[in-house]
Amino acid sequence: MARVLSIVINRPIEEVFGFLTNLENDVKWRSEWVDASNTSRGSLGVGATFRLVGEFLGWRIPTEYKVTEYEPNRNAAWKTVSGPLPMTFWRKYERVAGGTHFTIKYEAEVRGFFKLVMSLLAGTVKRQHEGDLRKVKELLEARIV
Repeated sequence: MARVLSIVINRPIEEVFGFLTNLENDVKWRSEWVDASNTSRGSLGVGATFRLVGEFLGWRIPTEYKVTEYEPNRNAAWKTVSGPLPMTFWRKYERVAGGTHFTIKYEAEVRGFFKLVMSLLAGTVKRQHEGDLRKVKELLEARIV
């Protein structure tokens, strides 16, 4: 399963990149996460690790991510190290007039139970991700975060 979403955020690329490459901030705009922490306690570059906890059907599900790519103000990528759904995701940043074009791409190995669930919830998940992008745009443009 692959999904690509993008949006223009009317803030400088340095601000957008700084906020969105720190996965601890994902709980502020991603609706599926309820807790996040930098488990490497270091910089946000390649090798940094994060633990995010989601809720799904009443279950708290932790997932560990590791930074696999990191190019300041251009792109960053993560892959799951542990968790129920093997996934890689990339965040790409491009400077545009008045702000930043932000693109996120997800690739997941959906098998077994998750394959059934994702097929049933595909439309809901897509709307959720689109809503998350609108939320981060609003947060960053309002300078709430």
